[in-house]
Amino acid sequence: MFQRPLAISLVLLVSVMVSCPVVHGQNPELENRLNEAASAIREIMEAPDSGIPRDLLRRSQAIVIFPSVLKVGFGFGGQYGKGVALRKETSGSKWGPPAFFSLLGASVGWQMGVQSTDLVLVVMSEVGLKGLFRDKFTIGVDASVAAGPIGRDASAATDIALTAGILSYSRAKGLFMGISISGGIIEPDWDANEKYYGSDASIVDIFFRGVGDLSPAGGRLVDILNRNTKAK
Repeated sequence: MFQRPLAISLVLLVSVMVSCPVVHGQNPELENRLNEAASAIREIMEAPDSGIPRDLLRRSQAIVIFPSVLKVGFGFGGQYGKGVALRKETSGSKWGPPAFFSLLGASVGWQMGVQSTDLVLVVMSEVGLKGLFRDKFTIGVDASVAAGPIGRDASAATDIALTAGILSYSRAKGLFMGISISGGIIEPDWDANEKYYGSDASIVDIFFRGVGDLSPAGGRLVDILNRNTKAK
């Protein structure tokens, strides 16, 4: 007697679930990653006379932010982190949605300690940007990397910006002794991108085709970058 009403209720429930819009990025882990990336770029940019020059951000093509990269070394070392990358829109003044990436690398040389580092890579060249579309992108191999200049004005570092495909910035939070030679590998975090956008979106889709709305944390990250890219 109750089978028909129950069946109708189930059909209505499924219809409502299918018709409801998907709210992207409400995964707590991904929201936390975006919030950490926003905090890292805000604190680096606000550092007195030692932030990333706004001039370079305006001329860049993309930015990769890895908050809290863990680097451990006892003779040999390794590093691991999760972060996001954003591409500057063709207008040159606004940033697009985030794509999720992971960083993995090994290092050799005398080293000992544990260090947590905010790592920011400012992509200056088309070669560096296209490297992010690959399944694996090795820093310093697939595109040249140089330590980025700091300060409010980058005019004195024009040659560096033009010759390096990527400019790197970091802020350490611990103790790490010694030197190392490393080439970190950046890979798309496919699981994270699928969870955030609700589909198996490619990096090209995210960067160029607009695959969904931003979550609150994603919106904050884009807003911080937009504010720091504006000419004053």
